[in-house]
Amino acid sequence: MAQPVPAPSSDLLNIAPRDKAEILAQALPYIRKFHGKTLVIKYGGNAMTDPALQQDFAEDIVLLKLVGMNPVVVHGGGPQIDEALSRLGKKGTFIQGMRVTDEETMEVVEWVLGGEVQQDIVGLINAVGGKAVGLTGRDGGMIRARKLKMIDKDDPSIEHDVGQVGEITAIDPAVVKALQDDQFIPVVSPIGFGEHNESYNINADMVASKLATVLQAEKLMLLTNTPGVLDKAGKLLTNLSAREIDELFADGTISGGMLPKIAGALDAAKSGVNAVHIIDGRVPHAMLLEILSDQAYGTMIRSH
Repeated sequence: MAQPVPAPSSDLLNIAPRDKAEILAQALPYIRKFHGKTLVIKYGGNAMTDPALQQDFAEDIVLLKLVGMNPVVVHGGGPQIDEALSRLGKKGTFIQGMRVTDEETMEVVEWVLGGEVQQDIVGLINAVGGKAVGLTGRDGGMIRARKLKMIDKDDPSIEHDVGQVGEITAIDPAVVKALQDDQFIPVVSPIGFGEHNESYNINADMVASKLATVLQAEKLMLLTNTPGVLDKAGKLLTNLSAREIDELFADGTISGGMLPKIAGALDAAKSGVNAVHIIDGRVPHAMLLEILSDQAYGTMIRSH
């Protein structure tokens, strides 16, 4: 059955037609600039759990595809994994921002990410007129991985065993490219496989960053639950170079769950992705505003 078109909110109805046209016209240079370019979007945080923001996200993705860009979605699912584990009476543990993944946890990760979460996102995008296809790292042999060796950040002589957590050894983007060229929107779950066909849980920010690098994406966008990278006084830093990011690591401004996010973003920026954006997924249509206007809705990391 056809979905009803939602009525615009009353404040939108009050915009004069000329202003509306002006707003649309302002998007034109950005549409022209990014036409035919690949955008890798890491989808997580509130944008993923709040129904109104889910709808906004799906609409943004479909609009970007319709105006000629190639969005590729990589999703996380931490809260959904925690919920599934608690139903089984297990509690998730983390070391340096990474989930410790034993065999049983890995099974839960696979069915939550590769099944439930992925298919919800595919359904959301398709409901607003897109053609999304769900993939895991196994599809098309896309994400090869090995067990992550996690060195303690304070004592390099200590190595933490985090179970079936993987680091990426290679990404073959052929399946993603084939789908893109055929008007499909790939939705990728961050699960890789090893040389003995074992499964690995991989940090979704890392998957998005590496995928953006191998696809030579124009942009990597990480949707988060923060306004972006904040300085020590809590002020948003909108524009940073790779060197400035290194300084923020060194003085402890960037820590905790932001570490893997920024580390991956930095790798992508240094490896040829033109711009990496860490944007506030709690802002309705933040992605569209970031791409199609000159207003900053987060932190942009430049390669130099």
